[in-house]
Amino acid sequence: MAVPILSGRTRFGVFELDLCSGELRKQGIKIKLHDQPFQVLAMLVQHPGEVVTREQLRQRLWPADTFVDFDVGLNSAIKKLRDALADSAEAPRYVETLPRRGYRFIAAVENIPSPAPHDLAVQVDDSSTAPTTRLSDKIAALPAESSKASLVGARRWIAASAGAVALLALLVSLNTGGLRQRLLRASATTRIQSIAVLPLENLSGDPSQEYFADGMTEALITDLGKIGELRVISRTSAMHYKGTRKTLPEIARELNVDAVIEGAVLRSGDRVRITAQLVQAASERHLWAESYERDLRDVLALQDEVARSIASEVKIKLTPQEQARLASGRPVAPEAHEAYLRGRYEWNKWTEEGLKKSVEYFERAIQKDPAYAQPWAGLSDTYQFLSLWDSWPAEVAMPKAKAAALEAVDLDDTLSDAHVALWGVLWPYERSAAEKEVQRAIALNPNNAWAHQAYGYQLSSVARFDEAIAEMKRALELDPLAPNKHQSLAATLYRAGRYDEALQHFREVPDPDATSERRHRFIAAIYERKGMQKEAIAEWLTALRFSGQKELAEQAERKYVSSGYSKAKKTCLWGDIKEKQEKRARNGFGQAGWIAVDYALLGEKNKAFEWLDKGFREGSIAWDLKVSDHYELLRSDPRFQDFLRRLDLPH
Repeated sequence: MAVPILSGRTRFGVFELDLCSGELRKQGIKIKLHDQPFQVLAMLVQHPGEVVTREQLRQRLWPADTFVDFDVGLNSAIKKLRDALADSAEAPRYVETLPRRGYRFIAAVENIPSPAPHDLAVQVDDSSTAPTTRLSDKIAALPAESSKASLVGARRWIAASAGAVALLALLVSLNTGGLRQRLLRASATTRIQSIAVLPLENLSGDPSQEYFADGMTEALITDLGKIGELRVISRTSAMHYKGTRKTLPEIARELNVDAVIEGAVLRSGDRVRITAQLVQAASERHLWAESYERDLRDVLALQDEVARSIASEVKIKLTPQEQARLASGRPVAPEAHEAYLRGRYEWNKWTEEGLKKSVEYFERAIQKDPAYAQPWAGLSDTYQFLSLWDSWPAEVAMPKAKAAALEAVDLDDTLSDAHVALWGVLWPYERSAAEKEVQRAIALNPNNAWAHQAYGYQLSSVARFDEAIAEMKRALELDPLAPNKHQSLAATLYRAGRYDEALQHFREVPDPDATSERRHRFIAAIYERKGMQKEAIAEWLTALRFSGQKELAEQAERKYVSSGYSKAKKTCLWGDIKEKQEKRARNGFGQAGWIAVDYALLGEKNKAFEWLDKGFREGSIAWDLKVSDHYELLRSDPRFQDFLRRLDLPH
């Protein structure tokens, strides 16, 4: 491969490469790049789509008589180049590695002709799809031999432009030909009202630092979520695109957003740097890019600053309350912040083991900085889920959860997650107080998908179904790729008697999933309501197999063939009761609510009330007692009304 002469300017993505001046710019901002990484980039860009071998790069960078550890030197140059481009070896957008062979430049490359004086206006008037570049940079990029004439031409063009702007302003003020309305409509079409923060790239090169990049991504999502006029996609859905090769327009369509934030994070010693860029999704037009660097103690203030900058760029006017919330980042002990991020990283794995590890990390964070509210809220969440999953006894976990939530709220009353945590421990027994907490959580962060989902549960429990469905739909809009948001909406539609809509959402959740058993039991109940017994028993069998009860599923299937649906369903329920009682005996706690449901479906009233009472005393009472059709056969019994009173439910 012949090496071409270094000349001219090229553009790829948001970058411009000037081979004459040896400069790399990103949206007009000069990017620092040393000679060897620059030479590598120049060689790759001049041969886009072709393999540039390691030997060719060696010949270019290190002549034969140069003594150097070539592999180390080239690997270092490639790493520095990727750092400058915010590129990734695992999911490259620019430089692709071909192991043991070389590298290939995979982005589209566009030649940029040097502008003549009379072309200046054309160069400045970028199309809506081109990356924006500052006028001063374009003037500075003019050839030196024509600089005097160019500057004269530039001044004339600027003067003419000023006159044109004045004329345009006059026409708009007079509304000539309806111009004002047309311009306002054009402006409105480009307004950004929804956004997704894609996972920030870990620039450390150390996979063990992924927790830090993921934590900073979640923190930025949380801070942007405080802005009421902006719809911000939740972390669960955003993290689906970690390492993705999908294009920005594809991601935007899947998440239904106007723009995305891309970026990277680097922690070095006691410093942390975030680089972020705002991209209009449909056109891939880069609207803004900036880097921020702070001491680790000021990392919360750094996150707030990035969020405020993004709000400014998308032209959203913050309310005084939002401004206050985005300026409240207190100093935090670096060791506490690191432990908190590790705790959330484990928590987000959504496994029993991960939850138990997160308890250790949250407690360590609290030990390092007792006034740090976030780990207190995280600790409360974790205790609650360990209880919900029957990993810890509710009578042990829930008092701990309540104490942690109260401490979090006391330390930071503006922390939305703290109010949701407190809602979780209040709402089974103190519903009025719980409703105030979840409403407060939504007011503080209108994009908190879990808060909307939680409020949907509370509204559903008292049969306020229209409001509950609206909250569940809002949660799904904010977290469209989260299976539990689909399931919660579907279950709410089911309780409201909207069976076909419920079935549609249940079917959108793929198996296997943490809630597969329960979801298939819901689907079985829908088919039973619709008189589709064959389909209903199939769903029952699927639910049993997902719960590990394969022998019971086979027994129920034989019973269906020999005796029909009713006998097969009873076989399923009796077998399920036996399995759950055995599990309860092994653990010494848990399962009371589910056992009560099975007895209620069987019409075994005394047994059902016995287990409901156990659930109430153990702190694991069924919250949907008033509205679920599981308890239909119990509703005429006076004991049922007594339970509604004990749970502060209308009766």
